[in-house]
Amino acid sequence: MTPPQTHLIYVIRGSRARALPDRALVNCQYSSATFSTGERKRRPHGDRKSCEMGLQLRQTFEAAILTQLHPRSQIDIYVQVLQADGGTYAACVNAATLAVMDAGIPMRDFVCACSAGFVDGTALADLSHVEEAAGGPQLALALLPASGQIALLEMDARLHEDHLEQVLEAAARAARDVHTLLDRVVRQHVHEASILLGD
Repeated sequence: MTPPQTHLIYVIRGSRARALPDRALVNCQYSSATFSTGERKRRPHGDRKSCEMGLQLRQTFEAAILTQLHPRSQIDIYVQVLQADGGTYAACVNAATLAVMDAGIPMRDFVCACSAGFVDGTALADLSHVEEAAGGPQLALALLPASGQIALLEMDARLHEDHLEQVLEAAARAARDVHTLLDRVVRQHVHEASILLGD
């Protein structure tokens, strides 16, 4: 799956009516390209899925960004998915985490996400479109890996409690693996940037 295209706009000003006196306002918008799935279905701007995904992203990043450091400002995160093959929420969170860090916005920790499900009696992480379409229970997990805090946990179908722990552990393990990868990439990027700047 190609990573989603992420644009981040950090705005110090904003609508005075929406500005919060004690912290920054986080605004997230999600969209999906018409050609991102096999359906080729045109989705109107502001459809239910896009609004729900934008809300989930906002809740996730409000838990991670140190918003109190920038009162009366707004942080806009725009995510556009160009190719969707399952795990869309997780891909959006992971890409937006890198964009927020690259913009220099202070965060409590990385936000790493992964989807998981229970298919044919097995807990699977990072579900593909085919596995998602099978109709089994799925969950999306966004994790702050250093503290182990859960930024967002959503389940979209019933799952017997005997299986919940193994599905949750599969998602958490995959999110920690994503953290290891993102941490290595960010450190490499900072190292390369410091060499270019002569530090």
